Amino acid sequence: MKKFSIFLILIFLIFSSSLKAYSLNPKDFVNELVNDVITKLGDENLNTDQKKNFVREIALEHVDIKALSLYTLGELRKSSDSEVLVNYQKSFEKYFLKSLTSRLSDYSSSKFEVLSSDKKSDNYTIVNSKVKPSDGSPEIEIDWRVYTKNPEKPLIRDLIVEGLSLARTQKEEFASILSSNNNDIQILINKLDEFIKN
Repeated sequence: MKKFSIFLILIFLIFSSSLKAYSLNPKDFVNELVNDVITKLGDENLNTDQKKNFVREIALEHVDIKALSLYTLGELRKSSDSEVLVNYQKSFEKYFLKSLTSRLSDYSSSKFEVLSSDKKSDNYTIVNSKVKPSDGSPEIEIDWRVYTKNPEKPLIRDLIVEGLSLARTQKEEFASILSSNNNDIQILINKLDEFIKN
């Protein structure tokens, strides 16, 4: 699950105030969201709890958490009991939101730049960008997979960091946990719940 924390740390960059309207064009959408959140997280008038609440609320608005939860579960999502799936999705969402709020200041003064975009289909656009962390670390190339099936509500489905799909990495880590435990989804849920409690 450690690799997935990179995904969670980076994806919170897209969050913004739900009161502000953003462009529906995927390239502008990502650019506006990221630059807005960098400004918001660097706002000294907001305390840590306010920033955490901000991230939790906005994650539900701009990230397709339900799709991510099902994707990371792999093929088991097709054969699992509906009640088990609901429980898994609830735990995944809490896990996701806690991870997002664990290191809010890491990117509050980073420099972000959108480079280009590539419309793959009516449903997906890849937005290419780079982030220069505030701690002096090397620039990071990030591709944002923006889901546009509903053109009135673009959603983030994945980040590809230096060529690595972070959603796929999480799926592989979950698959490893499941394969070591007879594909028992409840054990995966328990591990997510342990993380949430700590």
